[in-house]
Amino acid sequence: MRKHKHPSPSPCSSPQRRGDPRTTFGAFGISLHCPSFFQRKSTIFSPLLRGEVERSEGEGVRWLLCALFVVFLSACSQGESEAKEPAPPLNCEGVFEQGGAAVCTGIPNSALVIDGTLVPTNYEGKAIIGFDRDAPSIVNVGYANVASWFKISLNIKPREYAISRIDGLPPSQVSTFSEAQLKRIRASSARKKLGFASRQQMLWFEDGFDYPLKQFTKTSPFGAQRILNGEAKKPHYGVDIAAPVGTPIYAPADGVVSMADDDLYFEGAMILLDHGQGLISMYLHVSAIDVKPGQEVKRGEKIGEVGSKGRSTGPHLCWRLKWRNRHLDPELLTQWPTEEHTHD
Repeated sequence: MRKHKHPSPSPCSSPQRRGDPRTTFGAFGISLHCPSFFQRKSTIFSPLLRGEVERSEGEGVRWLLCALFVVFLSACSQGESEAKEPAPPLNCEGVFEQGGAAVCTGIPNSALVIDGTLVPTNYEGKAIIGFDRDAPSIVNVGYANVASWFKISLNIKPREYAISRIDGLPPSQVSTFSEAQLKRIRASSARKKLGFASRQQMLWFEDGFDYPLKQFTKTSPFGAQRILNGEAKKPHYGVDIAAPVGTPIYAPADGVVSMADDDLYFEGAMILLDHGQGLISMYLHVSAIDVKPGQEVKRGEKIGEVGSKGRSTGPHLCWRLKWRNRHLDPELLTQWPTEEHTHD
């Protein structure tokens, strides 16, 4: 595993016109009409990103975009003849592979931009970013202070994925669904969407995961291409670890329960833990749920028990991880780098 520090990013050098705040935000193609205090750019970041002003989710996103837009204009409107200020450091530490993640430390109460996704930094300047199963070899991360816009590039190690074949599943669990089953699938999806929408601002995750089971047999790795009853399906975005029914499941890191549902079509029963800033771990097919939505849990706290509900051929835990709709490998985060095992 590698620990990256990137203290020397390159600033933006393309001039942008100043003017009406109802304009397009940089490369993201988003039209905004910012509030009347638009010019007070240096005072926007702190209350917005700490959540001190209560707004709806859509309104909060709009204000964040406006704040970053002001910074972007300030940085990019400088002429080519003007001297560039030194870039403030952005240090990223973590697992730089497809399916991995990193914690970046930069400017407090600001934001990062990764592939068009805005990620607030906390009061310590920390933010987590994730690299999808199919992330490209280079991932660009933008960030700003009150005067300039900067960018660093992270090298992401590619991976090869296995092929996983499962036969003997009921057709109703693969591709043939009745109208009643489709109705239940849609209802399950709506409830899961709410769980995945959780965005705890506190960064509960900072130093990796523990395994959620004390003893287990790994039966399927992350990212394997699934062949179900001979039909190619989406990749398996979890790690399957087998254990007897009733085996305790423990929280791999601190977090808040964003979902605890025992009536889902494919997952059977599932628990979601929000570890902060969009990092959500999943526990599928469980036989018992010991937590409730909104409950804070600590690393090592029991949250449920292994089962075989839903689309399952035997007792196991399907352990998954998502960051803002990107599929990550939870097992990689058990290999979080330490000071003794780093690469600068």
